[in-house]
Amino acid sequence: MKTAEELRRMLHAIDRKSYPAYKDLKGAYSFGTYVLGIDHVQGDPFASPSRLSILIGGAKAAFPLKYYQEKHCRIALQDYLNRLFYQEIEKYTFKAKGSGKSGLISVSRCGQEILERSAVTLNPADGGLHIRLAAGFPANGRTINAGQLERILFDFLPACVQSVFFYKKLPAAKVQAVIHLAEDQHFIRTRLDEEGLCAFVANGSVLPRQSGVSDRPMKDGIPFTSPASMEVTMTLPHRGEIKGMGIRKGITLIVGGGYHGKSTLLEALELGVYNHIAGDGREYVITREDALKIRAEDGRSIKKTDISMFINNLPNGRDTKAFYSEDASGSTSQAANVIEGMESGTSAFLIDEDTCATNFMIRDELMQRVVCREEEPITPFIERARFLYEKCGISSILVAGSSGSYFYIADAIIQMDRYVPRDITAFAKKEAADYAAQSGGYAGQEAGAGLSAPALPSFDRRPAFNAALRKDDRLKTKVHGKDSIQLGREDIDLRYLEQLTDSEQSTALSFILALAEKNLLNGRQTMRELVDSICALMEKKGLAGLSSSSYLPTDLAMPRRQEIFGCLNRYRGLRL
Repeated sequence: MKTAEELRRMLHAIDRKSYPAYKDLKGAYSFGTYVLGIDHVQGDPFASPSRLSILIGGAKAAFPLKYYQEKHCRIALQDYLNRLFYQEIEKYTFKAKGSGKSGLISVSRCGQEILERSAVTLNPADGGLHIRLAAGFPANGRTINAGQLERILFDFLPACVQSVFFYKKLPAAKVQAVIHLAEDQHFIRTRLDEEGLCAFVANGSVLPRQSGVSDRPMKDGIPFTSPASMEVTMTLPHRGEIKGMGIRKGITLIVGGGYHGKSTLLEALELGVYNHIAGDGREYVITREDALKIRAEDGRSIKKTDISMFINNLPNGRDTKAFYSEDASGSTSQAANVIEGMESGTSAFLIDEDTCATNFMIRDELMQRVVCREEEPITPFIERARFLYEKCGISSILVAGSSGSYFYIADAIIQMDRYVPRDITAFAKKEAADYAAQSGGYAGQEAGAGLSAPALPSFDRRPAFNAALRKDDRLKTKVHGKDSIQLGREDIDLRYLEQLTDSEQSTALSFILALAEKNLLNGRQTMRELVDSICALMEKKGLAGLSSSSYLPTDLAMPRRQEIFGCLNRYRGLRL
């Protein structure tokens, strides 16, 4: 390993040379309390920035062992350090001048959710830190400006590193608060199953966001207050007693007038699969980690998915036990999303009728009288929801504003009234019974009554590799925010994986696809076994397990198992 002074002399030696001379700097350099790694040097000042890493030994960083031994604490601490580092880096980015991306210094910018990222990782064995960032090496035109890079490496970076990554330099009370919040959140999450809950929403939570483009809490947002009948009390390790609404396993219906907060509650539950930072307003909105938002998705591809639980006897004779479509309809896409969610191991579906195919969700009494069951290939979700819960252990939380038919099968009915939830289960059930008695029609029967139980879907899909892609050693990926990723020439649409919360998760998914195509797809593993192997790899090696290059990208965030399934299922190039 070379010293910092040797790096300084090398910089002086290449000053004003052509830009490729920067590549001579690649290597590791001791800066005393940390090691600076120059892992990848950009080809010119207009290319993607160079990749740097910083290694700090556990003894020097000196964070208490109890802060990083448990995974949930370690991720929270990494996230906190990442946020502090970002704030410091922002003070210096582009202060070094030059052409193109000269002077850019960047590290992951975190949102409201706490995610495991490649930007800052903490070794659970010894507390050592590994920080990854990007920097635009300065140039005038395409001539090296070594003096400006010297400012970055010897002035800016050391100032940021010294103020963030050493425990003795940080406010101990704030670090402790981060860990205590993580432990309290983990406590609630582990108690959900014991309490028979799908989700918990603490009293005082602020669910509305500032706007459709801001995920920050709305100023003067109405604090959440649980109906007394649904209130659950938990005693947390640090905060102590906390009360809130417990959404029990089963079928829960959320109703109310337009703009009264139905979708706001559901959106909070969707993102409750992640922990949130203090001050977000949703710190104690905790949903089961495997809960899955489903919707209709016109035009998506479906590859040999068994949707026969919902769709049968198509007039063209198409096989619904291994349904294939390059351009699915609303109903077939939603049926596939349900089955694929089951395949991923979800324990709860989150559904908003505004984004659903109406004919998949329900057929009203008049329609059933006009078009008899034998002439309709779709068995609507309302007739399978009880089966999904009682036989498959999958709960459903549904937002409905236009149809009362779900009153008959719901275990709990919540009305949102000016963002205040009310338990109207008894009232709605009575009204439904009275309406059924007056109409004397189908509405009075429990949905699905008289139907035989469906066969459980087959999950025996075995993806094989694409021979053309496997030959390509330079299989390229490209990420377009959270909306889509590109593998080779294939675009994968991720817009409707609504629980993807960060573009760095999309980047990780692109790495997962490339890894699967090059090394994992063999035609023998089922889809479940494939995803199991990917998750096991990441559990063992972290995000580093996804990269075969000599350095790990700075911009990866851990996706959930459900989004890995979702990405693979939307990959049109998948061979099945």
